[in-house]
Amino acid sequence: MSHEVVEKNIGLMMILIVIVISFGGLVEIVPLFFVKDTTEPVQGVKPYSALRLEGRDVYIREGCYNCHSQMIRPFRAETERYGHYSVAGESVYDHPFQWGSKRTGPDLARVGGRYSDDWQRVHLINPRDVVPESNMPGFPWLEKNKLDGKDTAKKMRVMNTLISATCGKCETYSEEEIKNAADTVKGKTEMDALIAYLQGLGTALKARR
Repeated sequence: MSHEVVEKNIGLMMILIVIVISFGGLVEIVPLFFVKDTTEPVQGVKPYSALRLEGRDVYIREGCYNCHSQMIRPFRAETERYGHYSVAGESVYDHPFQWGSKRTGPDLARVGGRYSDDWQRVHLINPRDVVPESNMPGFPWLEKNKLDGKDTAKKMRVMNTLISATCGKCETYSEEEIKNAADTVKGKTEMDALIAYLQGLGTALKARR
């Protein structure tokens, strides 16, 4: 088939483009399903606790991902600032994942344990109290908003469905964990939950090094 025939027939050209892209995509994507580094959790990575799961929802609701990525690229400038580059096995329990690409603020993939709970609390209420040059807004209402836990068990069941569908060797929440979920988070503030979420980010991989 000559180039002239293809170039003069837009329908045929589109069909051939789709075929080429499909084969290229299969060659790139299919092997990843058989690479353990991309389909199995990093040692030490567990499903989020009930409190951290609620904190993650607060993180998403407040739009933290709009300014903070959670993916450290494998470049020296990044690893020296943030730590070990991100690996796929750290995100097997993230639905949706929070990698992102926007960095108005620093990457948070390894923020867990870097600061104390008190520091995080002050920073979230008024960032400029600890980082004078910060342009991050404060979130003081999180300190007042209480969790009731009425939807926590439902969230955990949904996560079990997503985890089972995407990761064959991942742990899921037990019935006992789901049963006790509401009592675990009840009375905690959204601030407590968000801090718990942040304090766990990246800690599994850091513990191995």
